[in-house]
Amino acid sequence: MIVLAAPLLVVAFGGAAYWLFMAPFGPTARSYPHRSPAEDRVVALTFDDGPNEPYTSEILDILDDRGIKATFFHVGQCVERHPDVVRRVIAAGHVVGNHSLSHRFGTYLRPGAYEREVERTQEILTRVIGCTPALARTPWLWRHPALLRMLRRRDLHPVAGEFGHALEVFQPSGVRMAHRAIAKTRPGSILIFHDGFDGHGGDRSETVVAVRETVDGLLSRGYKFVTVDKLLGVSAYQGLAGTAERK
Repeated sequence: MIVLAAPLLVVAFGGAAYWLFMAPFGPTARSYPHRSPAEDRVVALTFDDGPNEPYTSEILDILDDRGIKATFFHVGQCVERHPDVVRRVIAAGHVVGNHSLSHRFGTYLRPGAYEREVERTQEILTRVIGCTPALARTPWLWRHPALLRMLRRRDLHPVAGEFGHALEVFQPSGVRMAHRAIAKTRPGSILIFHDGFDGHGGDRSETVVAVRETVDGLLSRGYKFVTVDKLLGVSAYQGLAGTAERK
């Protein structure tokens, strides 16, 4: 009985931790919004873990061809590798948010480490795009209340969302990912795709396919796309009214 109980306890503990601190529909979801109460067919398309070439640029091509604006939550180390891509994101009218410096879970386990990563990423993004983000998304949607309070003290608005496909990290068929993303979309949804993998790059060719199929499918269903700040009625950048005006 003890042998059987141990793995069950581990699963139960892991499930409880996920529900409390990671699941978008958990008890702290109100302080980390994963959608808007909008009734119109409007959706925010978001991208995490980039920039990551050539996939970020390929996604930008798809969005630009269709006149869609999206929100990119960038990793600071990736921004330093691809500053010109980030400038293209801004020049095209998309919004950029803070997604930590290294995208390592270990930063949550060391006191002050995640806050230092947020601060450093703010500095990097401000230097590259000429304005300071007011939107942040924690890696893996970790939403410990103390972290969310820290973000708000730094005038950052935490933004969660719903993953377009739970297994995107393994790069299943882009068409299959798109079918799942479209099926779960509702008015006010915030959809999450990944143009990178953690902070390390990685092949995201199937994600590119999924993005194309998803936006075309949602457009055909009458959806309109907006950036997260417009969907939630918050500022995209600190000290600005939601547009990236270059200094």
